[in-house]
Amino acid sequence: MGLIGWIILGLLAGAAAKILLPGRDPGGLVGTTLIGVAGAFLGGWLSAKLLDRPVPHHFFDGSTWLAAIGGALVLLIAYRIFFGDSRSARR
Repeated sequence: MGLIGWIILGLLAGAAAKILLPGRDPGGLVGTTLIGVAGAFLGGWLSAKLLDRPVPHHFFDGSTWLAAIGGALVLLIAYRIFFGDSRSARR
């Protein structure tokens, strides 16, 4: 799977992470999308390095999706912890 495939997977993983972890994000839709793309890469890398289970490079493989969504969830939670709800500070 090429770079474009990982980006598309990341976009969908970010949307899935947002559905699994609803709430207002400091970055809005664009921030959540970028977190999903970064999470797809992070999930694949962590799966290969820490679990010694390389993610297959097939777009429709279940472990690829789990790694991408898991990575997006980890980054989304970390993002909320570090940046919180910046919208409430402006009111």
